[in-house]
This record gives sequence, C-alpha cells and structure tokens, in this order.
Amino acid sequence: MLALFFGCLGFFCYFLYDVNSVRKLSGWMGTLFVIGSVFVAAGTGILFWSNREAFLSAPSDLVWIAGGVFFLCFLIYTLFFALPFETTYIQESRYREAYTEGVYALCRHPGVLWFAGLYLCLGALWKDRDGMLFAVTMIVLNILYVIFQDLYSFPKTFSNYEEYKKATPFLLPNKRSILRCRNTWKGAGEK
Repeated sequence: MLALFFGCLGFFCYFLYDVNSVRKLSGWMGTLFVIGSVFVAAGTGILFWSNREAFLSAPSDLVWIAGGVFFLCFLIYTLFFALPFETTYIQESRYREAYTEGVYALCRHPGVLWFAGLYLCLGALWKDRDGMLFAVTMIVLNILYVIFQDLYSFPKTFSNYEEYKKATPFLLPNKRSILRCRNTWKGAGEK
C-alpha cells in the first residue's frame, strides 16, 4: 500500500532529523522534518482520495469530521503556536530550554494526543482495513518517535529536560499537570 509506505518513510525522516539534531551529521538533514511531514501528508491524502466515495455515507461521519478538525486544530496549535516560534524553529541552539508552560505543562508530548485523536477519526472516516491500518501505524510510529525523543534527542538538546521530565508526565496528563497547564496557558507562546 503506497499510503503506508509514504507514512513510514515520513517517520523515518523524523527519526533521522532528530539524530541529526544531536550529532550534526549534515546541514541538509535539517529539512528532514518538513520532508517527513510531506510524506505523512501524502500518505494521508492518498487515503482520502481512494476512500472519497465513503465520506458522508453515514450520519456518524459528521462526528468523525468534527473530531478530526478539532484534533487537527489542537495539533497545529501545539506544534506551531504554543511554542515560542523564534527560539523553537529559527534559532537552533543545541542547549536551549524545553518549553514547560501551557499545553506543554499538560504532558511532555501533547502533540501525540492530538495526532492520535486525528488519526483515529480519520480511520473511522476511511471505513476500510487499509485506512485503519494506516491510522494505527501512524499512531504507533508517533509514540515510538516521542519515546526516542524522550530518551535520546531531547535530553541532549534541551538543558532543562531532566527537570522537565521530573515535573511533567510523559503522555498521559494527571491532575497536577492539568492544573499547571490551565494556570500557565495565558500568554503561552509569548516568551
């Protein structure tokens, strides 16, 4: 299945991007995150196109579409607007500090939650085995990717990552992290 190949290739690019962020193997590898995202989007687009006749064939599809849009919005916010853009994406320094406020006080990898929600909604919309296989594979690869980040790349690129790990849950928020998220949300991304 071409979609699954593209999705897996995308995550391979993500892993290489993180390795390069630590080892500085080559300057061009700094583009692998964007390239990986294009591959994942291409795989997703292929499934949309091949399953286009199944959309809106059931009343529950509106719920899945609304859920998908909700999770996509939170994913975009988490990756591009909740973080201080300049220090995250422009000034690449090896020992910058991990952002620990707002949605990043909820858990260390909140994007995984929204990514999983998005792909579960998409899997339900696609209504076929290939679509659900793609969705589950993307979710599993994303979890493996953040485990890799948590154990390998982030401790080497963020000077405060060990303290962040002690104060913030890995993936599943707890009562304390939910309160800290709420209390630090105002002004998130303005640092």
